Amino acid sequence: MPDQTTISAAVAKLYDTYPFPPEPLLDTPPPGYNWRWNWLAAYNFCTGQMPQKQDVRILDAGCGTGVGTEYLVHLNPHAHVVGIDLSAGALAVAKERCQKSGADRVEFHHLSLYDADQLPGKFDLINCVGVLHHTPDPIRGIQSLAQKLAPGGLMHIFVYGELGRWEIKLMQQAIALLQGEQQGDYRDGVQVGRDIFASLPETNRLLKREQERWSLENQRDENFADMYVHPQEIDYNIETLFELVAASGLEFLGFSNPRTWQLERLLGKAPGLLERARGLSDRQRYRLIELLDPEAITHYEFFLGRPPLAQADWSSDAALYAAIPERSPCMDGWDSRCLFNYDYQIVNLSEAEWQFLKACDANLERRSLQQILAAVPLDLAGVRSLLAQQLILLTPGTSD
Repeated sequence: MPDQTTISAAVAKLYDTYPFPPEPLLDTPPPGYNWRWNWLAAYNFCTGQMPQKQDVRILDAGCGTGVGTEYLVHLNPHAHVVGIDLSAGALAVAKERCQKSGADRVEFHHLSLYDADQLPGKFDLINCVGVLHHTPDPIRGIQSLAQKLAPGGLMHIFVYGELGRWEIKLMQQAIALLQGEQQGDYRDGVQVGRDIFASLPETNRLLKREQERWSLENQRDENFADMYVHPQEIDYNIETLFELVAASGLEFLGFSNPRTWQLERLLGKAPGLLERARGLSDRQRYRLIELLDPEAITHYEFFLGRPPLAQADWSSDAALYAAIPERSPCMDGWDSRCLFNYDYQIVNLSEAEWQFLKACDANLERRSLQQILAAVPLDLAGVRSLLAQQLILLTPGTSD
């Protein structure tokens, strides 16, 4: 079995050959947003309140060609961002990308996750998307990153799920068999894989899954290579995922795609089964969901945190009235009454909701929610609805 150094060299070679992600370089900030990369929105998701500071340090661990790094800089105007990656070729693209779009509060280092201890200081937010499962020792990788997370900090992780990638694993092995001694020649591997798909009958399960789920992005050789000829991949299920989480020594704060993990979407027509499921632990319920809907679990995306991370409690009307509200920074289409929310779902605001959000925008004096409601025709139930939809962020105030 290859040692860790050999595996890391093979991974670096892949991304030197096919820098990833292959998104085009722009002369302007990238469009839209990913709320998980916005410090305010991510902190609110994890704690229910605004963070106390915005001048944070952010680490993009395994930044690749800098697609996420660029967003991290533009979405967090008071932050300083650091990107690290194993591939010198990918880093060169990342530097050019950020330079072109004006993402100037960033520095890059040619380091693996294992070498994060070489970076000075701690980080308030660590982003590690699509990286740990490509390392020879993910536990060592996540522990290396955890050591760099500041108290009260957040880490966002994305790793592959084995059930939703079953067909991918079969194709990876088929390509490897046909490549034989040419394994490690990634351009040859891409060609072999494309030839296989072109030859398979239309009814073939691997081909159908590729066409239904992946073919659009896999038109690019970079994406195809990352998916089908990668030299290192470890896929997870709920049990092995939480072994990884436990090894980090950090607190699990929740999946960042929570709708996927709602059992009601699968068993909502069977209230008796939902009642039985109430006796399950969170982890057992997660396992039940991935067993019932394996195609949906192609990956796991989640937040970890290092205490202290105080959780806001807005159940008290007094606490809610005293809070200082702000409109979520992750909206597309504002200030229209019809817009996209933080997760790019369409929201139709009522007149009262729209007026309230406008008042939040104009709240330069940082008035309390109670003071704003005195001039806006929205009741407390309406505020709670906006809060549940993450359309507003709250800072705790002082009750009279």
